[in-house]
Amino acid sequence: MIHIFIGKQVFLTQLFDNHGRILNYVRIAVTDRCNLRCSYCMPNDIRYLPKSHLLTFEEIERMVAIFAGLGISKVRLTGGEPFMCKGLPDLIERILRVEGISECHITTNGVLTAPYVPILRNLGVTSVNLSLDAFDRQRFHRITGRDDFEKCLAALHLLLEHEIPVKINCVVMDGLNTDDIIPLIELTKDTPVSVRFIEAMPFNGGDFKHDLVWDHRKILSHITSKFSTLTAIKTDPNSTAVTYKIPGYSGTVGIIAGFSRTFCGTCNRIRVTAQGTLKTCLYDNGVFSLRDLLRAGASDSIIEAKLTDAFQQRFRDGREAEQIHSSTSKYYGSMSVIGG
Repeated sequence: MIHIFIGKQVFLTQLFDNHGRILNYVRIAVTDRCNLRCSYCMPNDIRYLPKSHLLTFEEIERMVAIFAGLGISKVRLTGGEPFMCKGLPDLIERILRVEGISECHITTNGVLTAPYVPILRNLGVTSVNLSLDAFDRQRFHRITGRDDFEKCLAALHLLLEHEIPVKINCVVMDGLNTDDIIPLIELTKDTPVSVRFIEAMPFNGGDFKHDLVWDHRKILSHITSKFSTLTAIKTDPNSTAVTYKIPGYSGTVGIIAGFSRTFCGTCNRIRVTAQGTLKTCLYDNGVFSLRDLLRAGASDSIIEAKLTDAFQQRFRDGREAEQIHSSTSKYYGSMSVIGG
């Protein structure tokens, strides 16, 4: 951790891991509950955590303040579906009041989002990631187990109307939604939306044998077969997506190699699961329970020390984390608890 001084006053804190990567971004799962049943995310035998096992808003607010003191400036709230968490706007407001936090983002499936869009705008939410794995009502129903496609579209239109930056996330699954790739890209023609295609990952909470058919190379090849003028553009060096532009189109197209893990070398993010477990890599088993420390009465300085130590023992990449993970665990956890 580096403190930058101007005169005698600390101006900026920058946090680095043991591989020299800056850490400034935390993703927090506020709930494990979801109103959709996407097979790549939710286990077949869903067993929600008791509410007492989840972090309270007060605990999340304190945790974010501790992170901010270490140099974290960007927060993303995920789930489950975060809008199933009663009073979510209040939590967003609390987070944005924390000194040092400059950005608060949300990842949602959009089904419950529409009524909150004006509130999100007024609160100053930085952006919204909208999970939309199909651009067809029947395929949407097949993937999610729910007939809520129109609600998701309504949320998208309202977000754009209120000028909240939107990224659409589509997990590409062989035999399920590859026909939706081109129609989703066409959304970027007239709207300033970023559509990102994500490699499927083995986080459905079950004994999941994962064979990646549509990797980032195949996704790109499929897109360029239709859009030969697709051009890579410069983006944030910490971005998980390789971003492209089609000349004349308003929005952008991205590809996230989540399973291939091509972006680990610049990873700037950490995660806190729905039950308060710190993860310094998406593919690790979890480092320790922040929830338990908070509830045991640990001081901020003790928690800061634990976090700093954890960040200095971070895995080099997702492959290394997976190797350790597979030797100690039978199967991966659920993305509904991890939070993406």
